[in-house]
Amino acid sequence: MLILGFDYPDDCHFDLEHDMWCRDLGDGRIQVGVSAFGVKISGNYFYMCRPKSVGTELEQGKTMGVVELSKTVVTIKTPVSGTVVEVNGALEDKPELIHQDPYGAGWIAVIQASNWKQDSARLAHGALLAEQAERRMRLEPIDDWIKP
Repeated sequence: MLILGFDYPDDCHFDLEHDMWCRDLGDGRIQVGVSAFGVKISGNYFYMCRPKSVGTELEQGKTMGVVELSKTVVTIKTPVSGTVVEVNGALEDKPELIHQDPYGAGWIAVIQASNWKQDSARLAHGALLAEQAERRMRLEPIDDWIKP
């Protein structure tokens, strides 16, 4: 789905507050990354990505790692609770994959969800996604967010 020029794949759920996406891979495993909108407001370039390590327990909305953007280090928040079971090792050498392919090669981690049903109910998806994303982007102009 395209919303105001930004890609929001139909197979993903979105944490619009933190500009993160997640995709159910089956067997309770959830792939997580930064949304295309999040990439854009970050200035379109990631210099470093350090997710929490495999085995780390995460709580929805809490820190799952840090990224460096144009001389600024910021935390990224997980859209789902659970245990980190895999991190994208390719980001260690090529963090730019996040902005080049945010929903593909730029994924950040896979989490074994502890309560996907409850967590997914708090995320935007489908028709609700379109309504919430458009409202957020109209209320908070993107030009005010983009880092120089």
